Amino acid sequence: MYVHLENPIISVDWLCENLSATNLVILNGTIPKVVNATYQAETHQISNARFFDIKNTFSDTAAPFPNTMVDAVTFTKEAQKLGINQDSAIVVYDELGIYASPRVWYMFKTMGFDNIAVLNGGFPAWKARNYPIEVKKVYQGNHGNFQAKSSLHRFKNYTAMLQIVQDEAAVILDARSEARFTGQVPEPRKGLRSGTIPTSKNLPYTEVLQDYHFKSTTDLQNIFSSFQHENSPFVFSCGSGITACILALAAELADYTDYAVYDGSWTEWGTLYN
Repeated sequence: MYVHLENPIISVDWLCENLSATNLVILNGTIPKVVNATYQAETHQISNARFFDIKNTFSDTAAPFPNTMVDAVTFTKEAQKLGINQDSAIVVYDELGIYASPRVWYMFKTMGFDNIAVLNGGFPAWKARNYPIEVKKVYQGNHGNFQAKSSLHRFKNYTAMLQIVQDEAAVILDARSEARFTGQVPEPRKGLRSGTIPTSKNLPYTEVLQDYHFKSTTDLQNIFSSFQHENSPFVFSCGSGITACILALAAELADYTDYAVYDGSWTEWGTLYN
């Protein structure tokens, strides 16, 4: 049985019912939070899951800023090592509920792959239903035939952001907490100043979530419509490109298509911009 993912999020019930699908690949995209880091890694995983290492394998570790998107050649090679094929149906989950899994979704979308969805509720929702888990293990199966087709316009770089700010060509939404956005608390990264990108507005990623799940389509549409001006595109930013992707997925769920993510986010802007 082959499955095709019609929506960018799926329920734990759907995943449990389709665990035996021939083309299903389950990815664990968990990374620890930078702020309030009380996270302790799980010893178990959803059955047959494979670890998608955002921080190392799927980030350009030679870049000056964290979580920088890798090129298509590297992405292809590493995705193939995880056994991902052109006809795979990928479900990505997060041990923190919803945190880094949308980043994985967005990376695949940027690499021209659409048959991917985020597990709504993540591992907490999966465990709450007592669905199948196993002790974590390293994937040692066959390599896949995945081929990335880069559409990096989905990620904005610093040069592009300078122009966007100058022209006010997009609505820039910052996913950091209000306290970080307004400078009431320092940035968690050592040596990084507080501040905001000029013209940007604050939409903390927690505002589009409720109990590890995305809010309803109607709620999300109401949230984004309150920020949009004359059909301007959205650009999402955060600390280092992770939670901005939560806003990107929320925008997708709210039926927006004209949006992008600032890959370097505040870590890059706060370092380079004077």
